[in-house]
Amino acid sequence: MSAQLIDGNALSTQLRADVAKRAAALQARGITPGLAVVLVGENPASQVYVRNKVKACQASGVHSVLEHYPATLSEADLLARVHALNQDPSIHGILVQLPLPAHMDAHKIIEAIVPAKDVDGFHVASAGALMVGQPGFWPCTPYGCMKMLASIGYDLRGKHAVVIGRSNIVGKPMALMLLQQDATVTVCHSRTVDLKSLTLQADLIVAAVGKRNVLTADMVKPGAVVLDVGMNRNDEGKLCGDVDFAGVREVASHITPVPGGVGPMTITMLLVNTLEAAERAAA
Repeated sequence: MSAQLIDGNALSTQLRADVAKRAAALQARGITPGLAVVLVGENPASQVYVRNKVKACQASGVHSVLEHYPATLSEADLLARVHALNQDPSIHGILVQLPLPAHMDAHKIIEAIVPAKDVDGFHVASAGALMVGQPGFWPCTPYGCMKMLASIGYDLRGKHAVVIGRSNIVGKPMALMLLQQDATVTVCHSRTVDLKSLTLQADLIVAAVGKRNVLTADMVKPGAVVLDVGMNRNDEGKLCGDVDFAGVREVASHITPVPGGVGPMTITMLLVNTLEAAERAAA
């Protein structure tokens, strides 16, 4: 029996329609939700991500401003630009595309964004709000994963969830979100001994390490739900995730494809966070 696919494109379409509806309601009050995207340098992957984010904004009634600077921009000048955007009432969300050039301290730049406009959810204040269960902005990728689980009616209470990866962007916030929904969470990483023994206990597995085939069919309990957050290239150059999709699909009950799974949800949750920031500012 093949697993049921959790279609990120279809769910994104539903959520973006809701964003457009809420954006129209704000515009009727004279408020246009605004997102500033700041790109420094010529990283090809970053340019693709940024282009997709701007396109998604335009399609959902969110005003977007793209500021593209050369890699030679000084850290002081970037900080000055972030401070100016903090003060701009037409901008409700600020996103500084990572990675930044080596001469810049990414942590310092992210911390310069006021928490009320931190729609990426990377600020220490956002991380702290998630930690203690207070309102804030959740990082977009794990937030999208939670929406995908909700879309299939998955009740996390008492379930054993294994998160493979401990990054500040996905792994750690993912674990905290799952804990909030009363799951029992195990976080695995590169130093984990006998990963397979842990994943075989899991009702839910989230793979987020950026390594092909980190999860194979023999590591998955029959009927488990598998969310593949990875983004890699196979030997033919095609996009693939962290999961051996063909094999795991025959064991799991639900699985996300790559592409068309978690990826579209990440940009969608950025729109949701930006809309939420505009609504809070207008309240």
